[in-house]
Amino acid sequence: MTTLQKGDKAPNFSGTDQDGKTHTLADYKGKKLVVFFYPKASTPGCTAEACDLRDNYERFKAKNYELLGVSADSQKAQLKFKDKYEFPFPLLADEGKSVINAFGVWGPKKFMGREYDGIHRTTFVIDEKGIIDEVILQVKTKEHAAQILK
Repeated sequence: MTTLQKGDKAPNFSGTDQDGKTHTLADYKGKKLVVFFYPKASTPGCTAEACDLRDNYERFKAKNYELLGVSADSQKAQLKFKDKYEFPFPLLADEGKSVINAFGVWGPKKFMGREYDGIHRTTFVIDEKGIIDEVILQVKTKEHAAQILK
């Protein structure tokens, strides 16, 4: 679905998190950044994925990683999701889909025989210089940290 690949320059995104704070690619210069896109806050798969990342957060920090979750949910929904599960990382409320479209993760999906447009669960690992180091298309929600921190 996404056309971005390993070795590409990451999109120079700008998005607002659950608290109204703006995040841009430049904010993370000098650090490794994990940008994980998920379909909907507080759904079982998205909760499992984000909780696995939360439970391994200290391992990410020890390796100079920052994490950033992104979905098309509202700021209020992201805040509720973050507070309920005590996530130590920001969640972008990308209702206008500017970040989602910049990374190319919005498109046709099928679920139970129904076709619709939505977010494809995808994770991008970006290096300290803003270059995409890895694109994970087959996200294992319960073991996602292990997929990144191999």
